[in-house]
Parts: sequence; structure tokens; C-alpha cells
Amino acid sequence: MPERAPRPRAARRYRATVEYDGTEFAGFQAQPGVRTVQGELEAALARLSGGIRQPVDGAGRTDAGVHATGQVIAFTYPGRLDAAALTEGLNGLLPQDVAVRDVRPATTRFHPRYAARYREYRYTIWNGPRSPLRERTALRVRSTLDVAAMARAATAFEGRHDFSAFGGADPRPERTVHRLRVRRTGSVVTIDVRADAFLRGMVRRIVAVLLAVGMGKLDAAAVPELLADRRPALDGAAAPAHGLCLRRVVMGRRTRSLDGTTTSTHDSRAGHEEA
Repeated sequence: MPERAPRPRAARRYRATVEYDGTEFAGFQAQPGVRTVQGELEAALARLSGGIRQPVDGAGRTDAGVHATGQVIAFTYPGRLDAAALTEGLNGLLPQDVAVRDVRPATTRFHPRYAARYREYRYTIWNGPRSPLRERTALRVRSTLDVAAMARAATAFEGRHDFSAFGGADPRPERTVHRLRVRRTGSVVTIDVRADAFLRGMVRRIVAVLLAVGMGKLDAAAVPELLADRRPALDGAAAPAHGLCLRRVVMGRRTRSLDGTTTSTHDSRAGHEEA
């Protein structure tokens, strides 16, 4: 009796964490004619899927030059490799400035952009002497920064606000910033922002205002007025992209708001992301 051919394995949905150096990328999202993180991921996945291109979904659409240590992606894979072998296979095909880790099965409907409860970005400032390696992922500022004043100004952004003055045009410009911290460790100043979602350019425009405060060009007390005014703050000034990094994406459909109530954060219309 002839042997039966093995049944083809059903395609499975996976999620993974991605780290990348954004210096040589035109952003995360695939675009024709330019190098993107999504494009590299999809090309590597296609080589493991018999040449069939599999869409890769990301939790955030980082812009050109922005880095990530905790981007979350999801994709469908029709092959026979398990999660460990799939991780090894992808990393063997990806370029040196992109890597995946924590590959594991996900539900068939999982989409990291819509499932994200909050995202955390860090902007890094090198407030010391010239340092070619540090300046690849940090903005060098030569003048001494008043970090205490920057921290005072940062509190104005916490809570739910209309961030039209700090982001690209959006029909729903309200966002909730859960935490914004400014800290110094030696010559390194970090600005950490956690929010449910971001308008395009939001973090880098916030950083530009905080830098103006730190350099004494803007009073911290003026920041709430800039936030309340829907016109672009500081004429739309934004800090350079290379200092920004998407550090963490936390998944979950519900979160506790600042007033103690529990609300849903799953909103497919909150689609634009930083940077």
C-alpha cells in the first residue's frame, strides 16, 4: 500500500521582539525604493517561506533614523520550523543592524499595533565631550542642561491632552502620557516617555521644548500654554531622530487611568506612531 504524503502544516501566527539600529533605515514601514526595517524582515521571512512574501505587522511605525530595542512584530509563517529554529533562521538571514528575539506563537488575530496597551520611548542626550560612538544613538548638546527645570516642565505633558501642538495633523489628537521622566547620569541625560499611543513626531517635538527649557531659552512655566495652543510649538521644532529609541511595547487591552478608572486602550483609529 503506497505511503500517504505528509499533510502540509497549517500556517501559524507568531509574535517577536525586534531590535534595530535605525541609522541606515528610512523608517520601519515598507516603502518603495528605500531600505526599511519591515522590508528587511519580510525579505528574510520570504526566504524561509518558499519565496512567498509574508506581511510583517509592527507595533510602531518609527521614522527614519529612529532605533528600537523593543519593537514588537507579528507575522504568519507557513513552514515547519519551530519558534527556536525560526529565530535562528531569521537572524541568520537578517542584516547586522536588525535582530529578532522571543519568537513565539500568537493568536491568529493578534496585531501588535492594536493590542498595545502602552509604548515606551527613550530620548538620549550626550551632554559631554565629543564621542563618536555615543553620538550615533544620542544627541550631543554642548551647553550644560538644567535637568531640574526640564523635569519640572515635563510634568505638564502627563495625563490626557490634545497634543496637536506637538504632532502631525490627526483627526483624534488626544493621547494619554502615563509618565515622562528626565534624568541625568553623569554626562547622559535621558527623557523617558510612556503613553498609550503617539502622534507622529510627538516625542521629538516634546524633547525640543524640554531642551529649550534646559538651555534657558524657555521658562518651564510656559510649557502648559504651548500644550494648550493647537499651533505647532516652537514652530514645529523637533529633536533629531538618532537620539530616539522605542524601548518597550506592553500588550493588553485594558489599563488603569490616572483617576483610578479602568478603560480600554484598544483603538484601531489611533494609528500614527512616533517619531
